[in-house]
Amino acid sequence: MKNQEKTNTQTIDNLEKLAQAANYSFINTLTQDPKANADGQNFHPREVFNGHYVPVRPTPISNPIYITHSKNFFKELGFDDTLAQDEEFMKMFSANTAHLKQPLKPIGWATGYALSIYGTEYYQQCPFQTGNGYGDGRAVSILEGVFNNKRWEMQLKGGGQTPYCRGADGRAVLRSSVREFLAQEHMHTLGIPTSRSLTLYTSENETVQRPWFSNGSYSHNPDIMIDEKVAISTRVAPSFIRVGQLELFGRRARKEEHPNAKKELEQLVVHAIEREYKEEIDITLPLEEKIIQFAQKFSERLCSLVANWIRVGYCQGNFNSDNTAIGGFTLDYGPFGFIENFDPEYQPWTGGGVHFSFFNQANAARQNFNMFYSALVPLLTKHPTAQEKLIDIKNNFPNVFQEKMEKVWESKLGLEKFDKELFSNLMALMTSSSIDYTIFFRELSNLPKDISELNIAFYKDPNEALKSKWNKWLEKWKSKCTATTEQLKTINPKYSLREWILVEAYTKANEGDYSLIHELQEVMTHPYDEQSKEIEEKYYAKKPMEFFDMAGVSHISCSS
Repeated sequence: MKNQEKTNTQTIDNLEKLAQAANYSFINTLTQDPKANADGQNFHPREVFNGHYVPVRPTPISNPIYITHSKNFFKELGFDDTLAQDEEFMKMFSANTAHLKQPLKPIGWATGYALSIYGTEYYQQCPFQTGNGYGDGRAVSILEGVFNNKRWEMQLKGGGQTPYCRGADGRAVLRSSVREFLAQEHMHTLGIPTSRSLTLYTSENETVQRPWFSNGSYSHNPDIMIDEKVAISTRVAPSFIRVGQLELFGRRARKEEHPNAKKELEQLVVHAIEREYKEEIDITLPLEEKIIQFAQKFSERLCSLVANWIRVGYCQGNFNSDNTAIGGFTLDYGPFGFIENFDPEYQPWTGGGVHFSFFNQANAARQNFNMFYSALVPLLTKHPTAQEKLIDIKNNFPNVFQEKMEKVWESKLGLEKFDKELFSNLMALMTSSSIDYTIFFRELSNLPKDISELNIAFYKDPNEALKSKWNKWLEKWKSKCTATTEQLKTINPKYSLREWILVEAYTKANEGDYSLIHELQEVMTHPYDEQSKEIEEKYYAKKPMEFFDMAGVSHISCSS
């Protein structure tokens, strides 16, 4: 980093101590939009032709109310729990930054990125049909710093309008904010790389209108407009650089859209490597060598990530390139879901289709990696050998994923070596049965004698022929399983963040009752543990039949 890193050595319990850890490498190293207003008053949709970021002064929510914070993450950062309800801290992380003093900055930043869907470049989602108006429409980064020897960037989700807001209001609603806050910390404790949750605040009186589903609706499209409370959650990551971001600058360099296009791409790539891969890639290497290592490492991280999504039953419903972090972690919890009744084509998002379904996430990841590859190509025009190596890495992506996925299934089933026939037969049985994905694998961890000991996992009792097939599979599996129950239970979680549980949490929160959020924080940050009988009866449960196919529970839109 061009900025010398510094870290906090004391517990942070006020903004003065927080300020000591501030270190803004992104905005100090990279280029600001030259047409931006320096005072951060950049709220209206417009084309941004160059520069890596736009300075934006976030828009405060009115009369902020504390809902919760991540005690686990506060501890990792060295934050005192009292900080979450400190008046000055609450102001800052509910988007009121006017009071901040150096070295903290009252002006944040938003970034542009490109959109590609399953490997196809899109421009029409940008209001200008050029791709120059697509990016952080309601996400504003307000702090970057080094805490306990680790660099983190803090970003307000719902922090107001930016030039990329496409005419929207720049707000996030309480419902989606609760979902994202809980999901990030749940995923972290599942052992899945992810952005993290810091704080969650709502407004006492500010609301916005959103399309949603009427009560009891089974529609796949929102059919009413409702008033919803606004909220701001702070999400935190080593960086928020996405494949779509590299893609935007790669497109500009490829088409020579302005004289500095290639230089800005190179600057962003170098910065991304330093932010996310400096422990693995020697930053003193020539650029072409760094790029090859970057591509190889990212391929491995992305494949491992998606394989582990499948391990825990997670589906990233909107898995575009702009929702793919170059650090190889889960980013943007929009229309996500944890699979319940097993279906390889499970998809929680009404606009997602089969291409983003549960078992198709590997193909989606490959398409996103292809866009990552395309973004790097303009930097290797004078290095044919490096180009060939980059092509080889791209073409080898399916093999890398297959290797990672087989390792996951080995651990999930307790096998010393992946058994293709055993796995294929299991998938056939699960597909022909009505069975809960998470509960099945957790109960399988108990090494059942026969299928009757797995009854809790079935939504419908299998017929006698199917039971016979299951028992034959179990017998073969147990003859090959070498893991103990204790080992299997560290791989197969007991609790997953099911949407019908979340609905109750954000419904209560909308009424000012945050107790269920706090309870879910405790339960879902111990997903592998055996918890109390009361918790087990409440949360270790299949989806109630009345929620099947119900709008807002079985499927959700991407409206907020």
